[in-house]
Amino acid sequence: MTDDSIPTVRLGDGGPEVGVQGLGCMGMSFAYGPVDADASRATLERALELGVTLYDTADAYGAGDNERFLSPFFTAHRDEVVIATKFALSIPPDDPTKRIIRNDAPYVRQAVEASLRRLGVDVIDLYYMHRRDVNVPVEETVAVMADLVREGKVKHLGLSEVTGEELRAAQAVHPIAAVQSEWSLFSRDIEAGVVPAARELGVALVPYSPLGRGFLTGSFVQADRDLTADDFRRQQPRFTGDNAAANAALLDPVRSVAEAHDATLGQIALAWVQQQARVHGLPVVPIPGTRRPARVEENTGATRIVLTEEELAVLEPIAGKVAGDRYADMTFTSAGRE
Repeated sequence: MTDDSIPTVRLGDGGPEVGVQGLGCMGMSFAYGPVDADASRATLERALELGVTLYDTADAYGAGDNERFLSPFFTAHRDEVVIATKFALSIPPDDPTKRIIRNDAPYVRQAVEASLRRLGVDVIDLYYMHRRDVNVPVEETVAVMADLVREGKVKHLGLSEVTGEELRAAQAVHPIAAVQSEWSLFSRDIEAGVVPAARELGVALVPYSPLGRGFLTGSFVQADRDLTADDFRRQQPRFTGDNAAANAALLDPVRSVAEAHDATLGQIALAWVQQQARVHGLPVVPIPGTRRPARVEENTGATRIVLTEEELAVLEPIAGKVAGDRYADMTFTSAGRE
């Protein structure tokens, strides 16, 4: 680590201590167009130098490819990193483009063993239920996950895209260290139920896509025009057509705040997310994804930006004006069940 290292925070009551910003690793092998393995490896190393210790992946990212890619880095730095991975999105063998949500006990056990093999480790630090299968009581799934803790295969438990009530039901079975959900200047639906429940229960929030999948950085406007054909953002309603044009105009107040801090748009978007820890009174550890060392340096620099109350007020109305949902099908999100 260096003098520029970011501060640390604990994920929930009794959870692991991590840097206040993590790293989302999905794009290093999946979803965001062409990849550069060497640049991604350099990004992992630079992130660790800057105090980033929470590294986020999932078995569904590239059908296990992301876990395999990260394995050498994790094994080389096992005592320095907190490994977070997820289960629940099963890939049918007859159609690798589809995902089936499974929370049943046999699948959970199958998934954890496969992730341990791909990651090349003996224990997973933070194991998330990636999505909720409404046909399986969340208490049953968490009970199986708790068994994995007792068996020494997993250290801490997490949930992704659950409602406040689902979180309460899960916490009654076993302590939950973190809830991962989308949270950004563009996506604030979790503030209605999930955030208050997490604060009440002593659970940390781990926001994914805190940069609005890159849109909040100004790096693209029209996904179908600016991004490669294999980039999944071309399928998301916010980033195409009239929605994208309308949402691009919402970046103007972010630009004005960025100019005042001599910062980038992305740094202000991240600073806003980081500052929600103080606003809502709970640990918040966003996991922006990137594949470039320079971008990690920029992102971690956002942890040193403090927005004034006036600036927060300027940014406050943005989410309410966003055109389009964050997914074409919101059924599988917490907002789709609240």
